[in-house]
Amino acid sequence: MTTLVLALLVLSFVLTLARANEQPQQIRSVDGARIFQNNCAPCHGADGRGKGPAAGTLKATMPDLTTLSQRNGGKFPGAHVRHTITFGTDKVVAAHGSTEMPIWGPIFHEIEVDQDLGNVRLENVTKYLESIQKK
Repeated sequence: MTTLVLALLVLSFVLTLARANEQPQQIRSVDGARIFQNNCAPCHGADGRGKGPAAGTLKATMPDLTTLSQRNGGKFPGAHVRHTITFGTDKVVAAHGSTEMPIWGPIFHEIEVDQDLGNVRLENVTKYLESIQKK
């Protein structure tokens, strides 16, 4: 009987550890649109136009991400987008502390043991942003 109780306790402990190490599906996703909806839309809006549900609580105005190409002479600034997602901005804004937005690059890379998936997430969310540009 003691062995059974001990085995059940060990099994319960192992299952608890396994659940604690699980990542929510939205974080593990590599789909650019899903990454945007889960991480960016609260501030930038589901459509990327800067009217997310959290935007009103921030001191900074959220930019319209659908006009990135327009504001860059008609060319999508992919390198700038990747840099901003990875490292944040150089501006100091009280809404987010030392950067204008959360720095997602390290978060995308720390989700799985395979760090290359962070690069996949970064590239896919960048491609998604390119796909929603106004013509």
